[in-house]
Amino acid sequence: MKIIVLNGSPKGEDSITLQYVAYIRKHFPQHDFRIVHVSQRIKKIERDLEAFQEIIDEVRSADGVLWSFGLWVLCVPAQYMRFIELISERGVEEAFENKYAAVMTTSIHFYDHTAHNYMRAVCEDLGMKYVDAISLDIIDMMKEERRQEMTVFADGFFKAIQEQPATSKLFKPLTFSHFAYQPTRPETRTDAKGKKILVLTDEYDSDTNLGKMIARFKQSFVDEIEVIDLNDIDIRGACLGCMRCGYDYTCVYKDGFADFYNQRVRSADIIVFAGTVRGRYLSSTWKTFYDRAYFWNHTPSLAGKQLGYIIAGPLRQNPNLIQILEASSTARQYANHVDIITDEGENSEEIDALLQSFAQRLVSFAEKGYVRPQNFLGVGGHKVFRDNIWGRLRPLWQADYRYFKQHRLFDFPQKDYKIRALTPILMLLTRIPSVREKYYANVKVFPSGRLKKLIEHVDEHTP
Repeated sequence: MKIIVLNGSPKGEDSITLQYVAYIRKHFPQHDFRIVHVSQRIKKIERDLEAFQEIIDEVRSADGVLWSFGLWVLCVPAQYMRFIELISERGVEEAFENKYAAVMTTSIHFYDHTAHNYMRAVCEDLGMKYVDAISLDIIDMMKEERRQEMTVFADGFFKAIQEQPATSKLFKPLTFSHFAYQPTRPETRTDAKGKKILVLTDEYDSDTNLGKMIARFKQSFVDEIEVIDLNDIDIRGACLGCMRCGYDYTCVYKDGFADFYNQRVRSADIIVFAGTVRGRYLSSTWKTFYDRAYFWNHTPSLAGKQLGYIIAGPLRQNPNLIQILEASSTARQYANHVDIITDEGENSEEIDALLQSFAQRLVSFAEKGYVRPQNFLGVGGHKVFRDNIWGRLRPLWQADYRYFKQHRLFDFPQKDYKIRALTPILMLLTRIPSVREKYYANVKVFPSGRLKKLIEHVDEHTP
């Protein structure tokens, strides 16, 4: 059978994920694998309709589609996302309809689930029959058990194509509203208290809901705030994944993005990202922004800042995107994720009130230097970065290593020497039945008892 592999890595033949595909190809020589380097060729695919049509014709004649890519910033690479946009922009969804699909990715397992959810939703939106996905570590090829799992995954995909079973769906189709937001001017305005506020958008059109929401948000302040359209920034391309920035944050591109990000974005105290839902993400322009900001690697370049979002479109129908936006603020940046304001309430008065409150909270939190304690999204993400930056990827991510070391982010549990000393003693003591019974009885009240004593000595002035 004919399998088309849509390679999402800008590295083309040098893609790590493509080597995993090559391994499968070698184990299943009876199948015809057609590999298309979508991301590497995206500029040509955009401007050359014939080149784009050749890919679509390959998809149309294939028995199955394997989406293959390395994870970049919580999702697919920007170039890959642009190709997915072109499918709907040029009205060729029917070429994908009823094709059996699978997804193969490589990463360090940082938010691989959000990338997989994105691709599954895309497949279902295209009317494809989604079979399975496999998430592999970048060095899993070296492990025999992982190689066996890869062959089982591939065999299941090929059997599904041959046997044509029913496949499940997890994502409802998106419903886009025709609601037109009509803002009113605010009766009161918020003092920015000297804080620099920046709005970044990919669509500053005053006739759209997004443009009107940005305008109303600006009017919420006494002071003038800056709005920057990403289309006006000198960005010559999306991230190439070369990793040269890993040593000292120097990007291989010689365009204006790094200076723009360092001088205008990082200098702001409050940053609001404004965009419109396009399918299962925002636009590929936004993904290009996030991917190119990766020249700061895993160093939280916006740490301590107040971040929020103004979104037009069906965000509430996109829980995976909501998680990506929150993780972009917390798990990647160690910043304060304040809120997401959308136009989905379809009530202009309510949206006005939400935007006004949003402005007030952003300034209030900025004044207090508040950053909400991390939840699982941030705590789990930090540990993935911490372990890889300290360990196997330290030579590649040297800039990250220096930052993590300087800011004491290598917070491994074995560094808590008090716990290390007490734990073996307690484990030995609890082998005695009477001690064990008393110990577990005290567990119920011991932690809260300590907290109660602390509270007794606290007054309204105690931090």
